[in-house]
Amino acid sequence: MGAKVIGFHAIEEALKSAGHGSTLYVCRNGEKRNEKLVFLAKSNGKTLVKKLSEIEMEKKFLGKENAKKAVLVLGGVARDSVSVVSGMSIKEFCGGLKDGEGAVVLVLDSITDPHNLGAILRSCDLFNVDLVITGQKRSASVNETVLRISSGAARYVNMATVTNLNRELQTLKDTGFWVYGADMSGTSSYKTKFAPRSVIVMGSEGNGLSRLVSSNCDEIVSIPMSGHIDSLNVSVAAGILLYEVRRNQD
Repeated sequence: MGAKVIGFHAIEEALKSAGHGSTLYVCRNGEKRNEKLVFLAKSNGKTLVKKLSEIEMEKKFLGKENAKKAVLVLGGVARDSVSVVSGMSIKEFCGGLKDGEGAVVLVLDSITDPHNLGAILRSCDLFNVDLVITGQKRSASVNETVLRISSGAARYVNMATVTNLNRELQTLKDTGFWVYGADMSGTSSYKTKFAPRSVIVMGSEGNGLSRLVSSNCDEIVSIPMSGHIDSLNVSVAAGILLYEVRRNQD
């Protein structure tokens, strides 16, 4: 079975580019809005629609949570349907930039929660991030949960997975990028003038930036807060900082 996409909005986006051999499974007595998904599936001419009973849906997809909903099984190679920088190194990405061209890159240092990754990728699509870089180890990968939480936005974000984040940060710096690490101890993001070529580095949910990654940042920035809780969820913080970068660059 190919990669599965769940969640109404994620399926809605996936159907726009689903390839031959894809199948949309819907419950006969399921959610009313599934009718829109059936229409989209039939319109693209590449997706087969199968209507199952609630019991059949539960048995096929091993859980009551999908019994009255819809599940899209993508055709072709069984892989997550996300737009990735396939086979492209960070050096090649940098080499593809034109002289004087700005860009925004987001580096995720050990983000392990797929819910956080999905929310981050949704913000990356909204703020037109050019590339998201994750490490091969101690990092969440794009899966069904990420696709659902991102509402399908993960399909449009360019991603690269690397073996050594610090080495790639140096490659970016050598190409004119200024690297900003996110940490509560940093300079207020409101007072920061972000460079045309900016890299934002977000640390892990529990420990923040790793020591070596932090030392390789050109500047540490923080988000001013005045409430009773002293920290933000990493996905919320990423969205705020990406907004600040784009606001600076406009």
